[in-house]
Amino acid sequence: MGTSVFYFVATLSVIFSLMVIFSKNPVHSVLYLIVTFFTFTVHYILLNAQFLAVVNFIVYMGAIMVLFLFVLMLLNLNKDNEPLKSGAVKVVGVIAGCCLVVTLVGSLKATAVSDPVILRNPNLGLLKNLGKELFGPFMLPFELSSILLLSAMVGAVLLTKKEKV
Repeated sequence: MGTSVFYFVATLSVIFSLMVIFSKNPVHSVLYLIVTFFTFTVHYILLNAQFLAVVNFIVYMGAIMVLFLFVLMLLNLNKDNEPLKSGAVKVVGVIAGCCLVVTLVGSLKATAVSDPVILRNPNLGLLKNLGKELFGPFMLPFELSSILLLSAMVGAVLLTKKEKV
């Protein structure tokens, strides 16, 4: 049953990601991207990576998508102010599309000969094990990154603060 759920969710991932690309309305593209990220969350749960699933759900489906929608509304994209594309840009697009097709065909050939992934350690991806790693051998880099983020936040506040004259 697990493989059938995986293939169903993988098919949904591909369908919704193609809808992101081929949708004419940018807001619809962002909504399809949210659904695509949700299918990624389901993949993480199937791989027993609950922490990654929750982080993907909160960060990407929440904050990043709200940011995308805000930028789209801020840009106010219309067909009137869209510049015309030159022939060279279209040729480069066709070449990039052909490269993508070659890559997809090669990856499909590679999946025909590879073995399926079998989860040998059922505790892999659990939050308890991630915490042991972060607060064990990776304690110093973890704390340094938190200090870096704190200093970036303080710097952003100081840059936006207006001086009293």
